[in-house]
Amino acid sequence: MDTIRVLLADDQGLVRAGFATMLSVEDDIEVVGQVTNGQEAVDFAAANNVDVILMDVQMPVLDGIRATELITGAGRGKVIILTTFERDDYLFDAIRGGASGFLLKNAEPEDLIAAVHAVAGGYALLAPEVTVRVIERFAKQLHGNAPPEKPLTAEQQHQRKLLDSLTQREKEVLVCMASGLSNAELAKKLFLAEATVKSHVSSLLAKIQVRDRVQAVVFAYESGLIRPGE
Repeated sequence: MDTIRVLLADDQGLVRAGFATMLSVEDDIEVVGQVTNGQEAVDFAAANNVDVILMDVQMPVLDGIRATELITGAGRGKVIILTTFERDDYLFDAIRGGASGFLLKNAEPEDLIAAVHAVAGGYALLAPEVTVRVIERFAKQLHGNAPPEKPLTAEQQHQRKLLDSLTQREKEVLVCMASGLSNAELAKKLFLAEATVKSHVSSLLAKIQVRDRVQAVVFAYESGLIRPGE
């Protein structure tokens, strides 16, 4: 397996050192850089080959959200947001900006390593205690005070059309994804082979025009397939 090249972006030296120590025990992970703000992260990713960036949100010069948008928009690496849940709205903005997932700063070493491997492998982090909480909070803001008769925006109409393009089984898979289930858990819940689940996931991602599982969960809430609290 190729070595996974990781960049650490956090303005706290102790945090960077702690994550670097955790990752250093893995033969297939190399910490290739440590930076103190979002602009340095953007510059480093542009000048070096980086696979995964562990990105803090609140940093000087350029925050992690804008840095994530610039890095992922240029295809310079995949971003995992580091969070302590101080600002859920920041986290949702980071999803929209292209982040592949979230990691709590007090994560266990094995969780950090698994997260890096997952994102490097093309997966998104959908831990229920992180992603669903953020998405549901934003969804409440979207739908909580809106009267039922309010006309749909052009974007909402587009999302409904994309949603209608899914088969019933694909909708079931998307609902399960939104609850944080892995492919293996999905297969068990829906009594399907894991290969079949992977096929459904790939198909629905293409149909709703999103990049990964995190974006798919955002779509599930924004399109109205799932309502907050369901």
